[in-house]
Amino acid sequence: MNISEPTAGSDAWVYLLAALFGVGAGYADVAVDDLLFTALLVLASCMLLGILRRRAPWRWTLVVGAFIPLTELAAYKILTVKPTRAQVYGSFLAFLPGIAGAYGGSVVRAAVDNLRQGK
Repeated sequence: MNISEPTAGSDAWVYLLAALFGVGAGYADVAVDDLLFTALLVLASCMLLGILRRRAPWRWTLVVGAFIPLTELAAYKILTVKPTRAQVYGSFLAFLPGIAGAYGGSVVRAAVDNLRQGK
């Protein structure tokens, strides 16, 4: 199985990008207070991360999804914006579109790799 990806040691920047995507989605969830918009951001960012690194796409869902409740906690502690209880519980639901996006991006990457190899 020939996967044209760099070695695992160079994934640090992708993890940083995933963390930034998670913080951005969490901030959008606090500022806009729209779960569907947050889900769209998580879906798109996990899909991009799945395309960039298709091996073990579940990790992108965990990294992006974990930063959404953490960002809401930071907003509760630091800012004057107080998320509602439903908003906090809803932030954990952002894992679901993240799963679809990460695995969808991984499948797209596999299809593109197969087309490039002429399979």
